[in-house]
Amino acid sequence: MATTSNPQFEALLTHLKEQRGFDFTGYKRASLLRRVQRRMTTLQVESYEDYLDYLQLHPEEFTSLFNTILINVTDFFRDPEAWDYFRTEIVPELLRSRADQDIRVWSAGCAAGQEAFSLAMVLAEAMGVRAFRERVKIYATDVDEEALAVARQAAFTERDVQAVPEELRGKYFELDGKRYTFRPELRRSVIFGRNDLVQDAPISHVDVLACRNTLMYFNGETQAQILQRLHFALRREGVLFLGKAEMLLSHANMFRPIEVKRRFFRKVATAPRERRAVAETMVSAYSRNDAHDQSRLRQEALLSSGQAQIVLDMNGCLELSNHRAGQLFGLGNHDVGRPIQDLEVSYRPLELRTPIDQATRDRRPVWIRGISWMRRPGQNLSMDVQVVPLYDDTGGLLGTTVLFNDVTHYRQLQSELEYANRQLETAYEELQFTNEELDTTNEELQSTVEELETTNEELQSTNEELETMNEELQSMNDELHASNEVLREGQEEVDRLNRFMSAVLGSMSAGVVVVDKDMRITAWNSKAADMWGVRSDEAVGQHLLNLDIGLPVQELRPMIKRQLLDPQREPDVVTMQAVNRRGRGVELQVTVSPLSEEGHEASGAILVTDMLTR
Repeated sequence: MATTSNPQFEALLTHLKEQRGFDFTGYKRASLLRRVQRRMTTLQVESYEDYLDYLQLHPEEFTSLFNTILINVTDFFRDPEAWDYFRTEIVPELLRSRADQDIRVWSAGCAAGQEAFSLAMVLAEAMGVRAFRERVKIYATDVDEEALAVARQAAFTERDVQAVPEELRGKYFELDGKRYTFRPELRRSVIFGRNDLVQDAPISHVDVLACRNTLMYFNGETQAQILQRLHFALRREGVLFLGKAEMLLSHANMFRPIEVKRRFFRKVATAPRERRAVAETMVSAYSRNDAHDQSRLRQEALLSSGQAQIVLDMNGCLELSNHRAGQLFGLGNHDVGRPIQDLEVSYRPLELRTPIDQATRDRRPVWIRGISWMRRPGQNLSMDVQVVPLYDDTGGLLGTTVLFNDVTHYRQLQSELEYANRQLETAYEELQFTNEELDTTNEELQSTVEELETTNEELQSTNEELETMNEELQSMNDELHASNEVLREGQEEVDRLNRFMSAVLGSMSAGVVVVDKDMRITAWNSKAADMWGVRSDEAVGQHLLNLDIGLPVQELRPMIKRQLLDPQREPDVVTMQAVNRRGRGVELQVTVSPLSEEGHEASGAILVTDMLTR
């Protein structure tokens, strides 16, 4: 079948990307066409358009299609010669260079997890089980959720573990019925998660990165993007472990060979960026101010951020929105306290309530990428939205924050680059079709990759600009993470101060009521609730003069007005007759004081009611 562009086939790939989050547009077209046609032949479907209709009517077909495309073929200690070299040469050098330090390993494209557990066994043998548990973290990722679900069980059949040497099998696996389960205390050091090498941010500060027989599924341009991410992920002098079918002939600026035959490469260090210096400078600046200044500084930093952000409390009411969010969504101080469903931002540019519920339910951030929003005629924005649940020190839910990342410029550049790449790919379609016929075996694929790497040398000048842009975006992402951490610490400090003030008000033996300039109640302690029979949640937000309680509040109005007008005057003290919540007459001493900071006008008043007789 010819590899010329087929609009129906491209529509099928777009549907897979939008509905299931799998972006196969960077995969080699000839391989994709063969594997999709294999499923179509099985189902006796003749056209791509009919197959798209079948997918929409039978969602379970997605699983069979993905398994056919992704293959998910792996094994323990695949290519034994490469593993022997890793065990005898790479690991001893790694342990010498990282003596007594933590070691981070990433298995990218891990499938059912055999490769990740192979790495764990080699390191545990070299370090000892105790040191391995204390110092090693292995991150195993794949784009296929079904394969990850199998990997997380860490249970294998007798056939699966045949490639594991008998002494390692008895030492690291427990026989449970007919299945071999990886030892639980070592399993906790292997962390499985979904990661799309084309779209998602890489895991950083990695000492060893195993990405074996994964790059071969991608075209030259996408391989270059992924290799840029892998280069970013590795520490200085980190080691890249590729599969037998993969080579790096044209990426000497990023990786230099250690052992070409067994596919080991070392990262070529680039000029370091001073990412942490910015965060450290911010932290040291905070430490020079008192707690009040810290709170104000952090709040102003959030408000002035170029990234739109809103913060919701645990009840889904708006607590805070920064200036950028106000500009984009028309939010202001008058919207604080309103439920999210009453605000336009809850459904424009996307429906927010479902991802907010998902983030709080799963206790992890939720990303919604590729949102297109026509803000006004002629202004179409592209956004990536992140919903992050917020928790206190005890793990209790405080609320959620929603961050809107404007990626319009990046999407425009990406579209222009994709158009240029499509034109370039058209010129090499015949060569690619011929080369794709060789990928039936690993040896044939290796030859294909080498030929494509040689041919694609002419494309490097075009790809360099994209690689540089990706590196800058990754750097900005690290800086944003550092800023978000500082903002989170500031929010925690504010929450601790609020809890402290609530405890102070609750422990006072007198009734305390705080009102603002409009005499609306902003604080109502437990003694006041006990005295007048009105709970704090019923009183806060009400006008003081509208309360139907036994205290003659109308007589207090002149004193409150005087305190608001002259915050420097002495507090007004008056003795009054009142009726408590039980209907009994009491004599009270009421003290009215201004609520103001030194040198500023009063922002409200404090009423303290102390019972003289009972």
